[in-house]
Amino acid sequence: MSTTNIMIAGVGGQGSLLASRVLGALAINKGFDVKVSEVHGMSQRGGSVVTYVRYSEEKVASPVICRGEADFLLCFEQLEAARWIEYLKPDGVLVVNTQKMLPMPVITGAAEYPEGIIDDLKAKGVKVIALDALKLAAEAGSEKAVNIVLIGAFARFCEFSKEEVEACIRSCVPAKFLDINLKAFELGYNA
Repeated sequence: MSTTNIMIAGVGGQGSLLASRVLGALAINKGFDVKVSEVHGMSQRGGSVVTYVRYSEEKVASPVICRGEADFLLCFEQLEAARWIEYLKPDGVLVVNTQKMLPMPVITGAAEYPEGIIDDLKAKGVKVIALDALKLAAEAGSEKAVNIVLIGAFARFCEFSKEEVEACIRSCVPAKFLDINLKAFELGYNA
């Protein structure tokens, strides 16, 4: 079996670290060798946050994913998807939240948020799963559950069963937030 590579890209505070823990635990539970790496960037100030999850039946030597190697790219907002799309394999799957989080240059008026990002990504020929994860998370009970909505959408395309992913969410999410996150997972899965 070759190594499966998952990149998770978001903005600080969106829950990408929990998402990487859930996906890493999922692979560990199936007996894979797993490497998880976090690249925080300016996460404390709303900057880009990227995490890598790599797993295989064989030994995984490095946690780092290079350009063109990601099987899956989960993005918490459109601009992050545009920023990291080069890391996705030509036959990879991009799961992207349609939310727009304005970076500081856009907020200050020094730049404009690009239009048509989702269409541009689709034009690259990769499989694009675009969904309003923020709306679905709010419907589940908390806008903070965007990460689990994206995992739900991812679960339709990965090698793990829906039940296996759900069990990992149960083990990784604190009990007081579990109902919201399970609902978020279901909404993402069915989106």
